[in-house]
Amino acid sequence: MIKMNVKQRTIKEPVSVSGTGLHTGEFVTLTFNPAPEKHGYKFRRTDLPGQPIIDADCDNVTDTSRGTTLTQNGASVSTVEHVLAAMVGLEIDNVLIDVSGPEMPIMDGSSIKFIDAIEAIGFTEQEADREYYHIPYNIHYTEPDRKVEMVAMPLDADYRFTCMVDYNSAVLGSQHATISTIAEFKKEIASSRTFCFLHELETLLKHDLIKGGDLNNAIVVVDKDVDEDELAHLAKLFNRKDISVAPQGILNNIELRHQNEPARHKLLDMIGDLALVGVPLKGHIMAARPGHAANVAFAKKIKTLIKKERSRKHIKVYDPNMKPVYDTVQIMNILPHRPPMLLIDKILELSKTHVVGLKAVTMNEPFFIGHFPGAPVMPGVLQIEAMAQTGGILVLNTVPDPENWLTLFLKIENARFKDKVLPGDTLIFRCDLVAPIRRGIAQMKGTGMVGEKIVVEAELMAQIVKYK
Repeated sequence: MIKMNVKQRTIKEPVSVSGTGLHTGEFVTLTFNPAPEKHGYKFRRTDLPGQPIIDADCDNVTDTSRGTTLTQNGASVSTVEHVLAAMVGLEIDNVLIDVSGPEMPIMDGSSIKFIDAIEAIGFTEQEADREYYHIPYNIHYTEPDRKVEMVAMPLDADYRFTCMVDYNSAVLGSQHATISTIAEFKKEIASSRTFCFLHELETLLKHDLIKGGDLNNAIVVVDKDVDEDELAHLAKLFNRKDISVAPQGILNNIELRHQNEPARHKLLDMIGDLALVGVPLKGHIMAARPGHAANVAFAKKIKTLIKKERSRKHIKVYDPNMKPVYDTVQIMNILPHRPPMLLIDKILELSKTHVVGLKAVTMNEPFFIGHFPGAPVMPGVLQIEAMAQTGGILVLNTVPDPENWLTLFLKIENARFKDKVLPGDTLIFRCDLVAPIRRGIAQMKGTGMVGEKIVVEAELMAQIVKYK
């Protein structure tokens, strides 16, 4: 993560909009509320008991078939992409979005109504810096069967998008849309409405899936021959006097706002779905034939990369040659263990809340005689034991006569072994208290590292008891 001297911002006061959900047909009210720093985007279902909150996070996506649906805490919200695109386009960092039903109101099928409502009340700058994630190198995502291609490329200056759609339709053809900076979103993209093909509309109507559709919020592309009877039937369904096919090959229910409005709307969807990464991005996103499923999968790929980089930055690399707090002899004055069961050679750091210990793994360890002698690997159970001994030093440091006490481990949970530990490795353990020590009981999170690489993790609970 790279910090810029740009402050986070929220909205000045609550503001509401109301409308009908496209698929559910339910009338819902959406209220945007100011939120504190580092809050991000969250939805709150005000119509449900307990008003559960749903984080706008790609890991919470449960459906992408007809829009993007999020589920958390036993509640769902659907068709969130147009709202989230508006938040990104307005460069809002923190907002709590109350919704009185299961789906966002479709409004006119774009993001512009949300933007107009929020701009009317304005923004509040906050104290915390906005933390951008700068795309570090080309990140690719493909779905060969659907001919989907997406790439995020480094671009420190801004957030840029290029989108191409191609549906093998004589009417729609190939279309491109682009913005060179997120500041262009309102003018160039926000008013672009959702679209569908006539054959899709008929299928949706047959399955009662667009209860809120009224032909005011979608561009309908006529991709097949259609006779007067069918047009009359559609007019009756949507309470219109008549419907015909416009020269552009779309139903005459609405006029295009841009010649390439479908491509611009796909770009809008992509911006909204990529908001689910959870942090503002800097980079150039290029996509061919994107859709909600691909957008979300791409967001997850970027989020995974961010998590890996964050975890690496939280790892402190220790110098094994630094002057130790305790050497081996001093450790034996504290712990009752003796070779070959003494598995810690040095204590490098020690405070009231953490400890760092070192184990030099050599081929002459007695366990290598019988543990994969042809391919020596330090047993995982002994890695946990070495971690436990390191944690024992931390716990015994709380009593004035540690030599008269034993550390008994009560519980080991969530042990994960992430890589092999081999002869020649220097294994460094760090144990941190996760709660204050009470009645001699300590809860710790332990991590074992070889260089910058985490090889083992576990959660430990120990109690010290007097034995002399």
